[in-house]
Amino acid sequence: MKRQSGEYDRSTVAGEEVSAFIPYPLPPRDPPLDMGELSPLLARAREQLRLLDLAGDLVPSVEWFVYAFVRKEAVLSAQIEGTQATLMDLLEVEASGEAPVDADVEEVSGYVDALNYAWEEIGRDAGLPLSMRLLSETHRRLLRGARGAQKLPGEVRRSQNWIGGTRPGNASFVPPPPHRLDELLSDFEHAIHDESDLPPLVRIGLLHVQFETLHPYLDGNGRLGRLLITLLLRHWGLLSRPLLYLSLFLKTHRQEYYRRLGAVRTDGDWEGWLSYFLEGVAVVAEEAVATARRMHGIVSESRQRLLARDDATVFSLRLFELLPQHPIVTVNRVVDLLDCSRPAAAKALRVLEAAEVLHALDDRKKNRALVFEEYLHHLREGTEVVT
Repeated sequence: MKRQSGEYDRSTVAGEEVSAFIPYPLPPRDPPLDMGELSPLLARAREQLRLLDLAGDLVPSVEWFVYAFVRKEAVLSAQIEGTQATLMDLLEVEASGEAPVDADVEEVSGYVDALNYAWEEIGRDAGLPLSMRLLSETHRRLLRGARGAQKLPGEVRRSQNWIGGTRPGNASFVPPPPHRLDELLSDFEHAIHDESDLPPLVRIGLLHVQFETLHPYLDGNGRLGRLLITLLLRHWGLLSRPLLYLSLFLKTHRQEYYRRLGAVRTDGDWEGWLSYFLEGVAVVAEEAVATARRMHGIVSESRQRLLARDDATVFSLRLFELLPQHPIVTVNRVVDLLDCSRPAAAKALRVLEAAEVLHALDDRKKNRALVFEEYLHHLREGTEVVT
């Protein structure tokens, strides 16, 4: 459906005309959203989210899946922006206990920290509400590290940015100029907190596009905009834990993702975007439930193999229960995790390797890494970089 979703602010920069897009406040009007074709998609997405939230209640240790799925989303969201780090890259750095050296891994690690911070903040009675202040604090954590240090982490931009091209004059899209952002971001906050007859899941889809259109920071807008989806799911009570890695769908259908965002700005096609968004929520939520079940089954079967061994030790059993949140381990790491001696840690690893729970990650001899391979096989689906 065609409608006008904004207007252009035209100016001259270095002799070139620049047309910056100013989106109208939400919700869409003239005409309002047509919910007719969206209704079955919305019903399916709601149901799959409900089942995903329920799946978190049914497993004995939901924190295992929170740990895993947050990291999967972090890797996928960064990959949409061109980052080359994989899930295994992130987990290996975490297993080392050292700060990431690779800039791509540092970006992914920053996403994990940013999401954990914001999720906990909106869940605290005295925490910050979902607002630009919270998003700026989240952005500060998202851009920590060398690559983001010069991009004003935590600060709304004070200069013009653009997407595509080499300058605003030949860009494929120019967001609002900085002097318009105060008013526009105030409207954005009102769209989160004002009363609305629209279903929350539809409002989340609208707000994601609006945030990407405003592009309020110099860098990190794509990652923060996708993180916003997760926070809004909690804000409106649709998920009690961050278990939806929607970026898997957005990465798989990346060109469609960008095309749908662009069509909102050029044609006001909010319905087309929402159809795509709701389908993605339903598909990924259903896939996440299936993945959680498979991973829970793997943990249960592996535990039984370990318990059946005569050489199982208390330390090997304790270590096993930590593996879903530490799927790559070394002797040094096990010493820290179990607060035990190095010989006890080495024996625990040997028992788990003999039980075919752990497998060598590489052929190094000193402080070699072992991986919960069967568990990670399912978790890392879709997170490898395609060259």
